[in-house]
Amino acid sequence: MDTEPLAPTESLSSTDLLLAERACERLILELVRRLDLGDPATVADLFTPDGVWQWPEGGRRVAGREALRDYFGSRPADRLSRRMCTNLLVTVTSATTAVATTYFTTYRVDGHTSGMLPPRLPANVGHYEDVFRVVDGEWLLASRTLVLAFGGPTERVGASGGA
Repeated sequence: MDTEPLAPTESLSSTDLLLAERACERLILELVRRLDLGDPATVADLFTPDGVWQWPEGGRRVAGREALRDYFGSRPADRLSRRMCTNLLVTVTSATTAVATTYFTTYRVDGHTSGMLPPRLPANVGHYEDVFRVVDGEWLLASRTLVLAFGGPTERVGASGGA
């Protein structure tokens, strides 16, 4: 991941730099909102047409917007998840490209039917390595790499949705 800041010849105004950073931060947060609270298949719309989501530890690589739509849309309907994202660091590398690192913790269970569950340990803890690109004037994700420091299988809760 290229994290070199802008070269002096590619300087952006302070306002343009802040707007680019904020657009990328919103993409990071919108992606997890759609996964946890929205329609997961629409996550694909946040990627470039040739966008890539990869998880090297699990050997997963999904390329292209339609493949991403199928992948995220196949998420179990009874999955309850919440992702906590922190330590977002966006580095704008040109007027049309940026990279970011975001730390995350994922709480996730399958088999959820309704109501609040007792607290659980996180299913995953790690960080995202993102690459952004402007396409038709809009900042989009060109790639997301998921790097796990801690991870395990998704728990399936009982028929009552509880412990």
